[in-house]
Amino acid sequence: MVPAENATDRVQHDSHAPRLLYLVERAGQHSAGQRVSVIVPTLNEEENLPHVLPRIPDWVHEVIVVDGHSVDDTVAVARALLPSVRIVTQEGRGKGAALRTAFRAVTGDIIVMLDADGSTAPEEIPLYVAALVAGADFVKGSRFMQGGGTSDMTILRKLGNGGFVAMSRLLFGSKYTDLCYGYAAFWTRNVPALRLNGDGFEIETMMNIRALQARYKVAEVPSFEADRVHGVGRLRTFPDGFRVLRTIVREFLHPNPAWADRNPGADRRRTANARYRAKERRRGRDRRADAARAAAPTPAQIEVVTQPPPAVSFKDARN
Repeated sequence: MVPAENATDRVQHDSHAPRLLYLVERAGQHSAGQRVSVIVPTLNEEENLPHVLPRIPDWVHEVIVVDGHSVDDTVAVARALLPSVRIVTQEGRGKGAALRTAFRAVTGDIIVMLDADGSTAPEEIPLYVAALVAGADFVKGSRFMQGGGTSDMTILRKLGNGGFVAMSRLLFGSKYTDLCYGYAAFWTRNVPALRLNGDGFEIETMMNIRALQARYKVAEVPSFEADRVHGVGRLRTFPDGFRVLRTIVREFLHPNPAWADRNPGADRRRTANARYRAKERRRGRDRRADAARAAAPTPAQIEVVTQPPPAVSFKDARN
C-alpha cells in the first residue's frame, strides 16, 4: 500500500498548498482515532483492481469491495491483492444500489467512496479525511477547482456538468464547482439523514444536494479524474444525464419535510409561494369587486326603480 505522505504530490501545485499539506499531515496523525472505511463498487473489474487496491493507505480501517454479481474473477483478485478486504454482494442493480448496500455494512467512522476503474486516486484519501477531521460534515471532490482536473470527460459531459452546477446554485444556493463526481467522504453517522434511494449514477448528485438541504458543512477539495485503466465505462451521457436532471428537479420540488426549517432553498420556495398566494388573493378580491360593480344598477336605473308608480284614476280606468 502507498503511505499517506504520497498524497502531498497531488497538492504541490495548488496555491493553497500550505493549508492542504497541513491537512494531509493532520489526517495522517489523527486517522488512528477515526476508523476510515473505503467503499469500492465493482462489476467485472478484475483488470482494474490491481491499479487501485494496492494504493490505498495502510492506515485505513477497512476496504469494502461491493461485487455487483461479476462474471469474471473480480472477487478472487480483490482477495489476492488485499487479504483483509471485505466482500459484500450488491443488492439491486446500479451504482447507487451498490453504495447503499455498502453503507449498511460499514463499521468505520468515516466513509470514503472510491471508483474501481482507476479514475479516482487513492492517494487523495488523506485529503478528504483531513477535511472531515478539520470540521466538515461532508467532503466532495471537484475536478474544476484549482488543483483539480480531468482527462476522462468529453466536451458534451463538461457542458452538461456545468449546466447542472448552475442549476444547483440557482435552486439550492450552493457554491459547488462540480456536481456529478463520485469521489466523496463523509461521517458514517450522517448517512441515515440523507435518506438515499437512488439506484444509478444519479446518487452522486442526490448526495451532494441532500447534504446541502440537511445544512451539512460541505467542503470541496481538488481532485483529478484519470482515464479508466481498462475496459469501457458504464456511464451513458444522455440517459444518465436525464436521470441527474430529473433528480435535481425532484429534489427542488419535493424536498424532505424534515429539512424544511433548515433548507435555504425551501425557505425561498416558501417565500415565493406565499407571495404568489397573496397575489392570487388580491386578484380574486379585485375580480369579485369588478363583478359586483358590473352587476350593480346604475344611478339612472336606481332612480327609475325607486320612483313611485303613477296614480291611476277611476276615470282613466273606465277609458
